[in-house]
Amino acid sequence: MVQIKTPEQIAKMREAGLVVAAIHAATREAAVPGATTRDLDMVARKVIAEAGAKSNFLGYGGFPATICTSVNEVVVHGIPDDKTVLKDGDVISIDAGAIVDGWHGDAAFTAFVGTGHAPELIELSRVTEESMWAGIAAMRNGNRLVDISKAIEGYIRRQPRPSTGKYGIIEDYGGHGIGSEMHMDPHLLNYVSRKRGKGIKLVPGVCLAIEPMVSLGTARTEVLADDWTVVTTDSSWSSHWEHSVALTEDGPIVLTSPDCGKAKLAEYGVTTAPDPLG
Repeated sequence: MVQIKTPEQIAKMREAGLVVAAIHAATREAAVPGATTRDLDMVARKVIAEAGAKSNFLGYGGFPATICTSVNEVVVHGIPDDKTVLKDGDVISIDAGAIVDGWHGDAAFTAFVGTGHAPELIELSRVTEESMWAGIAAMRNGNRLVDISKAIEGYIRRQPRPSTGKYGIIEDYGGHGIGSEMHMDPHLLNYVSRKRGKGIKLVPGVCLAIEPMVSLGTARTEVLADDWTVVTTDSSWSSHWEHSVALTEDGPIVLTSPDCGKAKLAEYGVTTAPDPLG
């Protein structure tokens, strides 16, 4: 069953989304050489506490932290700790979430630690982020779930290939419904699978976390002994971008973007719905 949200519930999700946006801003600033991933987690905890919100990551399935900190070849679900010290040249994806009055927000971004990053790493992050926006732009009334998958994969496949040969669109993880829980139906692939069909019809009240994960090598992953940390099987570095998006009668609202996604979606000819918080 896909949960359909009322305008009032979407407004609560927007509140949670703005807390997530604040976590992103604070952790992006804190992701500097010499900082530990535990330091970033403490920054996120402070933002959540000051907002009067709750963490939807801490304790989820036993996860021991407030954010996921995935460095270099770690694709997703990296656990913050005191041993992982960020170095000049690292790439880190930070996944964060928050709950306000029972309603969830969830988003991720990739950041560059220090300077001197190879052009192909910068391009990897750009391609992953832009594929996310292409997917969000396809979240239109009357479209199907597969149209989002098609937009994400299509954008990635149209880009010039990296020196490693091609971009690996991670197969084992994808986007999801979001609302009164962090992970809900439907599951959203970042590529088109004939086995999955066209998926649900997109109608007002559908809310999705759209999150492509792309590597500079394989699409395959494995989970480390901690039962959380997901890495590429060939140790290629990866990027992860995500936003929570609500579809309304007036179009999409990017709940975890400060401007509701207005500026980026305008590049795709899409007009966002008004901010439910005014």
